[in-house]
Amino acid sequence: MSALTLGLMYGGATLAAMFAGIPIAFALGAVAVGFMFVFMPHAALDTVAQNVYEEMSSITLLSIPLFILKGAAIGRSRAGADLYSALHAWMYRIPGGLGIANVFACALFAAMAGSSPATCSAIGSAGIPEMRKRGYSPGFAAGIIAAGGTLGILLPPSITMILYAVAAEVSLGRLFLAAIGPGLLLVVLFAVYSGLRYRKEVRLAQASVAEGGLPPAILVQETYSRAQKLALAPRVVPFVALLTGVMIALYGGYATPSETAGLGALLALALIGVIYGVWRARDLVPILHSTLRESTMLMMIIGMSLLYSYVMSYLHISQATAQAIVALGLGKWALLAMILLMVVVLGFFLPPVSIILMTAPIVLPPLKAAGFDLIWFGVTMTIVMEMGLIHPPVGLNLFVIKNIAPDISLREIVWGVLPFVGLMVLTILILCFVPGIATWLPAVVMK
Repeated sequence: MSALTLGLMYGGATLAAMFAGIPIAFALGAVAVGFMFVFMPHAALDTVAQNVYEEMSSITLLSIPLFILKGAAIGRSRAGADLYSALHAWMYRIPGGLGIANVFACALFAAMAGSSPATCSAIGSAGIPEMRKRGYSPGFAAGIIAAGGTLGILLPPSITMILYAVAAEVSLGRLFLAAIGPGLLLVVLFAVYSGLRYRKEVRLAQASVAEGGLPPAILVQETYSRAQKLALAPRVVPFVALLTGVMIALYGGYATPSETAGLGALLALALIGVIYGVWRARDLVPILHSTLRESTMLMMIIGMSLLYSYVMSYLHISQATAQAIVALGLGKWALLAMILLMVVVLGFFLPPVSIILMTAPIVLPPLKAAGFDLIWFGVTMTIVMEMGLIHPPVGLNLFVIKNIAPDISLREIVWGVLPFVGLMVLTILILCFVPGIATWLPAVVMK
């Protein structure tokens, strides 16, 4: 049987299993084991556990549960609300400062937690009600948080980046550094759009007042005294110091990613214990339960995805697909566009973790042969997968926002995030023309 036929059968069986409602990890594992039974020597079935264990025994993957623990510690405390409140107090004079404060709060929280849903939930639960109370339209408020939350898979320490580093066999330190420039670019673009959109909503409110309507809340100006601003700082500074310290330890060469993750998790637990009094067993159990649950789910997906990729490689599906892509004779940029379009389509149905582990064996060899820097591509691909978190039909952040703001319709949320999707597309185009935004920092720091 040809590799093409096997590949079509493999892909069809995978889609059928997923659309049947089987959880992703078990769907991938069942398809892989089924094809091992039919198309591989039966002795291969004896090595399933060994293959999964060997694939997951990477020291880099050890950092994932530790980063999740750090994110859970911060996400289940009042750190997100306090961070948001402090930024709002310091930026209230800027037009649209509340929306911009939410963007920066999402960026900082994402850099501490490394999780998109956690960022949406922690910042959105405080930010969306405050924005709506001050006259922001529901879709605009939801769009800011949903888009800001996507930074959790781009800004270090991103769990998605860790998995890409394992799949592509590239330096995790370089990948983290490469993500900083594009991440800051997205933060700036989101903040600029938030300011411009705020001005538009103010003009609409003023026009409504001029026609005899009542002054809406968006026209009410707030003030904060210096004392109020300074009072909010002590609860935020320790977490910013934690973020800074972890980055210095990682990029300064003082600790490996796994050691940095452990250090960050312990410091986060210590900080919430000191600042918020979260140190009793009844306070820590929900944090540890959340960490264990999310880590187990993620590691199951990783293990089954790697087994799935192993079977693809053994049956020469990934190699044949890669050769077929090369044989198309596409230009360098046409090849990149085709692959990124495929990632967009997969983002309709799959989370970033599965997309990376399932597509890496297929797309990375042709891209490397075409001369693309795999570090640069990892950042670009992550931004494309960020889009998948906020565009329908299965944008995870859309449903996180719907959960924390159930009175906002899904239609309003979708229309609110579409401009941010456009900004992500713009960022990808900028990276294509100016790749140094991603490659300059790792080249300078790590030489």
